[in-house]
Amino acid sequence: MSLPHAILTALLEKPSSGLELTRRFDRSIGYFWSSTHQQIYRELGKLEQAGRIRALPTAAPARGQKKEYEVLPAGREELAAWVALPEDPRPVRDPLLLRMRAAAVVGVNGMETELRRHLALHESQLAEYREIEERDFTPAPEADADRLRHLVLRGGIDLETFWIGWLTRAIGDLEEG
Repeated sequence: MSLPHAILTALLEKPSSGLELTRRFDRSIGYFWSSTHQQIYRELGKLEQAGRIRALPTAAPARGQKKEYEVLPAGREELAAWVALPEDPRPVRDPLLLRMRAAAVVGVNGMETELRRHLALHESQLAEYREIEERDFTPAPEADADRLRHLVLRGGIDLETFWIGWLTRAIGDLEEG
């Protein structure tokens, strides 16, 4: 996935200013596709220059006034073409797993503490995802767009559940050794 496609998705959901967009990233898309505010603003400029988005006209232009962007037909076409492309799964690239592999060579000193820290972080993230699910998806969504958003959230819930189970098992294995 690329940042321009994430931005096009967010703007199609709701035209927004750059600041609003960065806030929405922090609360939703950022859970699975993170980006800095500077990257978002830079991409907005590129998308506007490429004719995929435009700043909405304002009644009285003023210096320093925030621009609100909307997606143009070319942007919608770009996003639809990207959605239809095949993409292979990416291999897992997690520093914790590499550190555990290194610990197998240099010793496990401090590893259990780090695993417990990660466990607490994943438990916290899972609790946040479940709160979002309860707030936004109860009762179960009926519209296709909402069902797809819920499936993305469920993916996050399932991933956090996996990590919690794996970390719990890893900590148990280290305690036994």
